Amino acid sequence: MKLKIPLSYHIFLFLGLYITFNLWEIAINNRDLDLVFNRISFMFNISFIVVIFIVYFLNFYTFCKWFLNKKKILFFVMSIPVSLLIFSAIRYFVQEVILYELTGIHNYAKETRELSYYIKDNFFFGLPAVILSSLAYLFFHFQETQKQNQELVLENKKAELQMLKSQVSPHFLFNTLNSFYSQLVLKEDEMASDILVLSDLLRYVITETEKDEVLLSKEIQFVQNYIHLQKKRFEDQLYLDFVIEGTYSTEKILPSVLVHFIENVFKHGKLNKEDEKAVIAIVIKENFLELSTFNYNGAGENYSSTGIGFDNLNKRLEHAYKGEFTLEKIAEKNTFKTYLKIPLKK
Repeated sequence: MKLKIPLSYHIFLFLGLYITFNLWEIAINNRDLDLVFNRISFMFNISFIVVIFIVYFLNFYTFCKWFLNKKKILFFVMSIPVSLLIFSAIRYFVQEVILYELTGIHNYAKETRELSYYIKDNFFFGLPAVILSSLAYLFFHFQETQKQNQELVLENKKAELQMLKSQVSPHFLFNTLNSFYSQLVLKEDEMASDILVLSDLLRYVITETEKDEVLLSKEIQFVQNYIHLQKKRFEDQLYLDFVIEGTYSTEKILPSVLVHFIENVFKHGKLNKEDEKAVIAIVIKENFLELSTFNYNGAGENYSSTGIGFDNLNKRLEHAYKGEFTLEKIAEKNTFKTYLKIPLKK
């Protein structure tokens, strides 16, 4: 999940930190106000806050993003000494090199500038920056997750409303199609078979897509039925390589995920030229599913119109699989490629 936190939030946080730091110096160490805010002390105080700010940002946007976001707690704990070593190194360079050249004053006495003591002492001073940035990241991450969950609930409600509007008595449709099938099965076997396929498609859309998870076998069957009916529409002029590799039985998947990509190929792709074949490949292996599509663009097609669909799909995938999925789309000249990799649940 990518957090979009305004820089002003961090700045206000550190203005408060700077004021608190100086009040601490005055109250705890009994330092005079003039001494705290004289020119040299001010330079050292500001440099200290700047170094904390750097480590705060480093931890917030790097280690928290890499490890906390993916719940790799052990790796995050191991990154804390790295952050503190970076804090010690930057502080030494800023205060004991740069400020010493400007003021001729060391912040640490000669004996306390010894390496082991300096690092140990700055581990203590740098730790608040790491803790503060971690807590801030967890807070903003929680807020963003709540926001996405609310958006997803809203999208689901909209989808349910749209589905209700579009449903004209599903049982009536199924009964009617079954009636057609019964009348045609002895006369027009092929047409009867197609009606049965259409009935299965409708049943899946109405009864399965509102669930949190569906069997992968049902989703793939839907895709196969969908392509079967599209072949009828193209009257044997459909140039598409459709392959399924791997085995599956009880695996589950987010409903209508694969369908989104398949529909996109047929909606926007050029599929009636033999030398410009489209490709749809589904590969199941090692508890993961990979879906790849490739097609040439149809005349006048603009894939920017599919952005909302991809954004909504990405939100659904993020909600269901967190950071454990890959979703890519590549538009190049007159071709369009997509790639999806998601974990399969038993």
